[in-house]
Amino acid sequence: MITSDQMLELLNQFQNDNLMDTKTDEIIELLADYVLNAKIEQEEAYKIAHYNVLDALGCGIFALQFPACTKLLGPVVPGISVEKGARVPGTDYVLDPVTAAFNIGCIIRWLDYNDTWLAAEWGHPSDNFGGILALADYVSQRDQSSITMHDVMTLMIKAHEIQGVLALNNSFNRVGIDHVILVKIATTAVATHLLGGTKEQIKNAISNAWIDGHSLRTYRHAPNTGSRKSWAAGDATSRGVYLALMAVKGEMGYPTALTAPKWGFEDVLFKSQKITLERPLSSYVMENILFKISFPAEFHAQSAVEAAIQLNRDYGNRLKEIKKIIIHTQEPGVRIIDKKGPLKNPADRDHCMQYMVAVALIMGDLKAEYYEDEFAENPLIDELRAKMEIIEDLSYTESYYDPNERSISNAIQLEFSDHSSEKIEVHYPIGHRKRRQEGIPELIKKYNINMQRHYKNEKLQQILQLIHSYDDFSQMTITDFMTLLAK
Repeated sequence: MITSDQMLELLNQFQNDNLMDTKTDEIIELLADYVLNAKIEQEEAYKIAHYNVLDALGCGIFALQFPACTKLLGPVVPGISVEKGARVPGTDYVLDPVTAAFNIGCIIRWLDYNDTWLAAEWGHPSDNFGGILALADYVSQRDQSSITMHDVMTLMIKAHEIQGVLALNNSFNRVGIDHVILVKIATTAVATHLLGGTKEQIKNAISNAWIDGHSLRTYRHAPNTGSRKSWAAGDATSRGVYLALMAVKGEMGYPTALTAPKWGFEDVLFKSQKITLERPLSSYVMENILFKISFPAEFHAQSAVEAAIQLNRDYGNRLKEIKKIIIHTQEPGVRIIDKKGPLKNPADRDHCMQYMVAVALIMGDLKAEYYEDEFAENPLIDELRAKMEIIEDLSYTESYYDPNERSISNAIQLEFSDHSSEKIEVHYPIGHRKRRQEGIPELIKKYNINMQRHYKNEKLQQILQLIHSYDDFSQMTITDFMTLLAK
């Protein structure tokens, strides 16, 4: 007599045998082949990855000052500890790699201050660092292996490439799906490879990531804007680790997860549009990544804030005389961050073009603290917001989508009661590749300030030194790196 366990095993074998005859979706095949076999040959990509991981962790260390963030950290069940688990930078938590990935991803993204990628879809590819760092730390200790930071940066470059190239011409936001779907896809792919998965296991994991439940964008938009947008990336990267762990245990995949008629991702969730790759996968995204250097602000507003800060220097004492403020922006800026009416919380404010511009005009700066409730009570902020009109500039939109430009242009025009006016235009914010020479020294200053908020004495000096020596950083093991950053 066949037992229930034997029956289940026979059923799984039957399903797997049938699926073996099904051709895998081309996108899944390409992603798996890239993760497993691609050689990253551009040294520039590694140099940018070095700055990127340290900048992202600096943002995470800064986030530890905010109780709304830290209350979400630690084990899912209080008191649980894991032997040889993954460390969470800036804390004394040692957790399983799935939970650690959530923790690290949460702190990196909390203040909306880590890197950015803008195209048909937008997002923050360093959101994948939560899963990569947690799993690399865990695997290195589990296997007593010497995974170096160069190895880790290779995974980071590939995660950036997957997320960023998929974002070039596939707009998930237009069907209401949040961009963290791409964090889940990218983390799943590189995490399965890190765990030693075969190509078949990597494909299985990626297919499960595509058919997984996906976050809606509603928590980024009125009337539901809320703090989930600050932990959604941690959730996505941790889910990628979870799916990777399942795949290497032998869990099956779904070859036509994207293209299956009626039931696949494209027909069910993408309005029957095809998921495509605009360009071959290499290291393009890491080399062209956008850094948030001067202030935490949704990236479509970065150049607008720069323009407002310039205007503050000459007209900050004339704000009461302003009759009208015209903001010229790109189409995504209109669609995402043009917000009128009451703003409920910091998550609402840091995605409001008008709020960010108003604060920059008043203060000549924009800091994370300026999104908090106490600061937002300043009546002048809403007085200025009420005078603002946001207009799409078609040339800005065209340049935004041009692969040779990728500008994020904004202009602020002040009109005064005496009929005089002033307009400042900024095409490329300081974190853009076209301003790398100017931006990297400022990025280092940002890193130093963030790390000084939390670490002291000799440990601080060792951490600050990391950003000045690419060679030493590359040769460092992930175990030593995570030990250094732990509390």
